[in-house]
Amino acid sequence: MVIPVHDVNPASRTPWVTYALIAANVLVFLAMPGTAGSVTGESGLAQLCHLQAFLDHYAAVPQELIHHELPRMVPTGEVGIGRTGPGCVIGPPGYDKSPALSVLTAMFLHGGWLHLLGNMLFLLIFGNNIEDRLGHVRYALFYVACGYAASYGFALVNADSSDPLIGASGAIAGVLGAYLVLFPKARVWVLVPFLVFLPLRLPAWLVLGFWFGLQAVYSSGEGVTEAGTVAYAAHVVGFLAGMLLAWPLRPGTPPPPEPRGLLWGRRARPGQ
Repeated sequence: MVIPVHDVNPASRTPWVTYALIAANVLVFLAMPGTAGSVTGESGLAQLCHLQAFLDHYAAVPQELIHHELPRMVPTGEVGIGRTGPGCVIGPPGYDKSPALSVLTAMFLHGGWLHLLGNMLFLLIFGNNIEDRLGHVRYALFYVACGYAASYGFALVNADSSDPLIGASGAIAGVLGAYLVLFPKARVWVLVPFLVFLPLRLPAWLVLGFWFGLQAVYSSGEGVTEAGTVAYAAHVVGFLAGMLLAWPLRPGTPPPPEPRGLLWGRRARPGQ
């Protein structure tokens, strides 16, 4: 994968919604059970049980989204001793859950620091220009719509899955799809791992097209292990939703600064 660090595509207004989304994602992650353990890579059983109960309540679950049936028994967050030893206690849910609303809450939950920071990096780099083009209110609605499309699209192909679906990746994939449609020739600075991280300035269509191609391949099961937990299909659906929603805006979108080829090393400058 290439790592984007900056795009040469100035925006005319401050991306307040993008900043607010980033702040909300970070604050929710810091408030999630298990965040302290994710820093050190360690977590106790009590912390794990608490996190399972939290995700069951607030994460989107494909089985619930498609069949509209909530489980009769869920983790309570407590630790108990059973015949096989300590474990998480399960019992009837002590809350009412709306599967449709859980899609929204799940957009602000992340499974670890790398998951969070990777998503926020893409949102910071590409979200400002989409917000600039759509306006603050339409951009917020667009973001949520792409997140819903991604979650329900993933649930349709995994209708019997009871694994929690969390993260802003689907909504951010929609932002990337819109960027590809509206600013395909914008220049994006990326770091390419090749012995060392090599800085390159590439056109957006190449960076985002490569990203989407990887998600499509991985969603088919190629190149990933069965133990993988990334919802690649949600990325694909979110990306396509963003492209479709942004397509009518193509004719009136001002072009970004024209690229002047591929530059690297000392010949390249972040402001060019």
